[in-house]
Amino acid sequence: MSPGQLRPSYPEAVEKGAERITQLLHGHYHLAPRAVALLLLQEDAEVGDLVRRQEGSARWRAIQAVVGEVKKQVAEPLSYILAVRRQEAARALARAVISREKGRRRTWSEVLGDLTMRPLVGIPVLILVLYFGLYQFVGVFGAGTVVDYLEGSIFEAYINPWVNGMVDRLIPWPLVQDLIAHEYGIVTLGLRYAVAIILPIVGSFFLVFSVIEDSGYLPRLALLVDRLFKGIGLSGRAVIPLTLGFGCDTMATLVSRTLETRRERIIATLLLALAIPCSAQLGVILSLLAAYPKALLVWAGFLILVFLLVGYLTAQLLPGDGPSFYMEVPPLRLPQLGNVLTKTYTRIQWYLMEIVPLFVLASVLIWLGRITGLFDLIVRALGTVVGYLGLPPKAGEAFLFGFFRRDYGAAGLYDLAASGALSPRQLTVAAATLTLFVPCIAQFSVMVKERGWATALAIAGFIFPFAFLAGYVLNLLLTVAGVLG
Repeated sequence: MSPGQLRPSYPEAVEKGAERITQLLHGHYHLAPRAVALLLLQEDAEVGDLVRRQEGSARWRAIQAVVGEVKKQVAEPLSYILAVRRQEAARALARAVISREKGRRRTWSEVLGDLTMRPLVGIPVLILVLYFGLYQFVGVFGAGTVVDYLEGSIFEAYINPWVNGMVDRLIPWPLVQDLIAHEYGIVTLGLRYAVAIILPIVGSFFLVFSVIEDSGYLPRLALLVDRLFKGIGLSGRAVIPLTLGFGCDTMATLVSRTLETRRERIIATLLLALAIPCSAQLGVILSLLAAYPKALLVWAGFLILVFLLVGYLTAQLLPGDGPSFYMEVPPLRLPQLGNVLTKTYTRIQWYLMEIVPLFVLASVLIWLGRITGLFDLIVRALGTVVGYLGLPPKAGEAFLFGFFRRDYGAAGLYDLAASGALSPRQLTVAAATLTLFVPCIAQFSVMVKERGWATALAIAGFIFPFAFLAGYVLNLLLTVAGVLG
């Protein structure tokens, strides 16, 4: 096969557009002018910034005009067209240089890999992954056994009493005492939540997610859900950021930039902010509801219904064409222990470096809010609102905590439930409403960065009243049906 035959063949409109852009490029780049032109046609942001700086505003406007003309002449996104043509060229090269052994038997991993992409087998496999991976390992073991030991046997029994006693003896100022210790102190609340409640849940989730990721199962899950996701304006590719959202919605919002169109990115960002609980929030809620299987089913079913309903309505309201989907599927394999441990360690390190300081900051903000009276004012207002959901006013604190960090709010709910202040029905309503509640500060900041102020404020402005309306409806339905008591 000659080098010329390796060059992908693009539609005439693309070829002419690339040639016109090449003629407009006068700057010095590390790539061939044709490669730069093709990246500009795909609206690569990094290359676009580089070209705009080197070529000046006049030539940049001319290049954008060419890109706009080419987009009007094709029916599908240019990035999709170019990727498909490159795959065709790659297949032609593979056929020319690879010979297949006749009569070769397929391996078990190839057979299982194909079956996991078919609903008849793929859906039961997904249910098993969710049950053993998320519910049993993260929810029961991580959020139950490990959290109970660290919080009850370590912090509550030894660390918190020791810190309270030391602070009371060594620091004479009550305001400073409350900053470090007592009910809302940096150590007794912030570090306790971060280390004793959230870290075991996050760590167990990261371990499970690393196993799933290293096995090659995620791309197969994407193909499995592609048809369902098309109904909510997304392609199967969106399963990657949405699944990452179960680890951290902030990180997942960043990953949503890999989706093909702005329409898909907005829908994914909304669903991440609304209906996808992060790993710590998910683990805490699973541990709370594990003792009430019916409550857990109601919570999960309600969130799935909200996810699909809001996604469908958003897809109908937002202008734009439906998504296309293509994805490389790697071989299914047994996860490598070294890979799993490295990924888990890296993510836990990220948690300790990035998230733990936010817990400390949240404790400081709560302390400031309490000494200024602002905290109590907001808690009273939220206490009135949650009263309409059939919840005690004290639950308002959990929602306020949730604005600082989603997992912080879930941990506050954990404390409330541990005191016996919530019935199974109230616990279900509180968990559902808190899951749907406005995104935390970190996620909102990334939403502003990725989608802009207008979109981020619109999403938050929709979520806040919707979460409480949904909680009100759920409480009404459970009360009328006499479910969960």
